[in-house]
Amino acid sequence: MAARWYVVHTYSGQETKVHQYLNELIQSGDLGDQIKQALMPTQDVVQVKNGKKLKTTRKFFPSYVLVEMEISKETMHAVTNTAGVTGFIGGNKPQPLRDEEVRRILGQTEKISRQQISEVPFEIGDAVKIKEGPFKDFDGVVDEIHPEKGKIKVMVSVFGRSTPVEVDFMHVTPIS
Repeated sequence: MAARWYVVHTYSGQETKVHQYLNELIQSGDLGDQIKQALMPTQDVVQVKNGKKLKTTRKFFPSYVLVEMEISKETMHAVTNTAGVTGFIGGNKPQPLRDEEVRRILGQTEKISRQQISEVPFEIGDAVKIKEGPFKDFDGVVDEIHPEKGKIKVMVSVFGRSTPVEVDFMHVTPIS
């Protein structure tokens, strides 16, 4: 029987522990020939708070771990008796993911691992103050947002004219 991908439901916040335990089980070789791999898809997110970039890891599927395995009494018992696991999606008769779902999820995690996603702390129309650079202490309004670059375009008034200025997220603070 070929290994298929199954979804394991975990208690909230226990995904990492379950993922690590399943990987240890695979590496120990006890069921390594039947349980191929465990996956907890995540992405790195960069947030800007108080002018500082913070890198955090966000889970794609909170409370779930994906497991590639052959279904048998032994493998189901090993997985369901893992601390933090509530069971398989599908209950006593786990339903494998469809091949197109697996390709989409695996493709998505590969794509995401190559890029970081920035959480934009601003919206178009927000009033901001520039903290650094040649336009330091100028007030303006967010006109465009470029999260892939980590920059925003701010419209500032220079000699009575509205002028676009591109600045880094970290170089502006919101005006409340």
